[in-house]
Amino acid sequence: MIHLPASVRVYLCLTACDMRKSFDGLHALVREYLELDAFAGHLFVFASRRRDRVKILYWDRDGFAVWSKRLEGGTYAVPLDESAEERRREITAQELGALLSGIDLEHATPRRRYRRSA
Repeated sequence: MIHLPASVRVYLCLTACDMRKSFDGLHALVREYLELDAFAGHLFVFASRRRDRVKILYWDRDGFAVWSKRLEGGTYAVPLDESAEERRREITAQELGALLSGIDLEHATPRRRYRRSA
């Protein structure tokens, strides 16, 4: 389970990313392609075309950090969309944990929970 502060958002890039990119290349993608502020402290998730690699870029108080994982077998169920209609999707920290655990978010149905009205 991934525990993040409520203020942290998770953005999933819906276009395959060149996994040779590192700090500067991923930062440029966030700024120019996703049109978001990489310095806001949010997580930006990128996947390879084969969906066997994932990188997460985030600002960590005094510099960028990159988390990377390559699967030895299988793929992540990242919904990559090559059409430029939707470039990014915001997901929850729980959905990110599920995605990294191998759960397909398109077919997972969350159970109803109590939500306090504001």
